[in-house]
Amino acid sequence: MTPTRRTLLAWAGSVGLAGWTPPAQAGGQAEEPLADSVRTALASAVAGEGAPPRLEFASMDARLVHLRWLGAMSQRLARRKPEFSVRREFLETVWYESRRAGLDTALVLGLIEVESGFRKYAISSVGARSYMQVMPFWARLIGDGDASRLFHMQTNLRFGCVILRHYLDREKGDLFMALGRYNGSRGQSPYPTMVMAARRRWEHTDPPLATASAR
Repeated sequence: MTPTRRTLLAWAGSVGLAGWTPPAQAGGQAEEPLADSVRTALASAVAGEGAPPRLEFASMDARLVHLRWLGAMSQRLARRKPEFSVRREFLETVWYESRRAGLDTALVLGLIEVESGFRKYAISSVGARSYMQVMPFWARLIGDGDASRLFHMQTNLRFGCVILRHYLDREKGDLFMALGRYNGSRGQSPYPTMVMAARRRWEHTDPPLATASAR
């Protein structure tokens, strides 16, 4: 977090601007050489997004757990996304894509809060786009080359989760270093500290246990 952003956040809190969101502040993932095998694996991982995923559950209990999580998260997100149908689709897609990539959903929601303030059309000063502030070069490296599709909700969440999973694997599971790499500030503490603090705001005591799959 830059001093300017800290100042703006403090100012917003002091004057009670509950709905105010500062500009996107993503540092931007750095474009790095990828081995052919890694590029192929990442391209395969982001392929196939399209219609909203259909969630499947191992049991009715698992479905009820998910619905309780969805209700709790919907209440927390209502100020930022007032329309219920939009909010529900967003949350279910985050739930699906985070689990598809083997990530904690609260972590992904915390990252989105820090990166874009849950704004679909957020663009940072370095050109990172939408909810998870994905840099356009990823569309060329592992997508179809159309960076405008990064404003599509599921595409952005798919790319963002796959990229974060890639960075976690590169850092051998070190979340602090992976978050820094995601933000282009590897080894520095402000950004990982912000995301981990935001993550706690999206944790739920009755986490969903079901496995999601798409048809």
